[in-house]
Amino acid sequence: MGPGTTFILIGIIFVFIIAYRTNTDESVYKYIRRNITNIYDKYAPYSYKMVREKVVELGQEYTPRQYAMQIGIFAAGAFLITYMYFYSLITSIIYAVIAVSIIPYLTYLRCKRIYSEFIFEQIQVYTTNVIMEFATTESFVKALEGVYESGVLEDPVKTDVKVMIDMAYENGTIEASLEYMNSKYDYYIVKNMHQLFLQITNEGSKDAGESLENMSLDIDMLVENVYRDRLERANFHKRFIQFGIVLYLMVMLVQFLLGVETYIKMLDNLLVQLLLHGIIIVNSYFLLNGEKYYNENVGAE
Repeated sequence: MGPGTTFILIGIIFVFIIAYRTNTDESVYKYIRRNITNIYDKYAPYSYKMVREKVVELGQEYTPRQYAMQIGIFAAGAFLITYMYFYSLITSIIYAVIAVSIIPYLTYLRCKRIYSEFIFEQIQVYTTNVIMEFATTESFVKALEGVYESGVLEDPVKTDVKVMIDMAYENGTIEASLEYMNSKYDYYIVKNMHQLFLQITNEGSKDAGESLENMSLDIDMLVENVYRDRLERANFHKRFIQFGIVLYLMVMLVQFLLGVETYIKMLDNLLVQLLLHGIIIVNSYFLLNGEKYYNENVGAE
C-alpha cells in the first residue's frame, strides 16, 4: 500500500468521524444555537461561585484524590494516544498539557448539571407542597407560609419563597409574587400552577380541588419523565465517550494495514501530519460539545 493510498485512507477516517458526529449529535448543534446567548454564561464568574458552593454543600464535589486521578488519566491518555499518532514526545506532551487544561471546564459543566438537578428537585418539592397546603388553607399566601415554615425547601428556593410572601403582604395581591417566581424559575409547571392559583384567587373556582389534583398528576408525570430522561442521557453519554475513544484509536488500524515503519515514514509528509491533527481536533471538539449537551439543560421541559 503506497503513500497515496495511506493518505486517502486517513482522509476517509477523517470524513467518517465528521459524518458520524454530525448525524449522531444533531441535537447538540440545535442546543448550541438555542443557547448561544444564554445569560448564564454571561454571568458565569459569579454564578459559578454560587453553584460550586452548593455542590460542595451537597457533598458531590470531587476530593483532591479524585481530581489528581482525573488529571493523571487525562494527561496519560492524551500522551499515549497522540504518541501513537505522531511518535513525538514533544507533541504528546503539548497535547497532554492541553487535555489537563480542559479539566476546569469539565468541572464547571459537571457542577452546573448537579446544581440544575438540585434546583429541579426543589421546584418539584415547592409545587407539590404548595398544592397540598392550599388544599388545607385555601389561601395561596398561607400555603406559601406553610411550605416555607415546614423546612422542606433549601436555598435558593426557600429564600425566594420568603420574598414571595413578603411581596404578597406588601402589595396586597399575589401578582407581583408570581411574576417574581416565574422569572426566577422558568419551568412550565411553576407557571401553570401560578396561573391556576391566580385564577382561583381572582375569580374563584368551583372545580379548584379537581384542577389542583390534575396539576399534581401533571407534576408527577413530568418528574417521572425527567428522571427517565436522565437515565437515558447517562447511558447515551457512556456510549458516546466510549465511541469517541475508539475513533481516536482508529489510527492503529492504519498502522496495522501499513506497518509501523511505513506509517512513521508517512509522518514526514506535512499534509499527513495536518490531517492527523485535524482528526484529533475534530473528535475532541465533538466530545466536548457532547459533554456540554449532557451536563446542561437538565430538567428541561
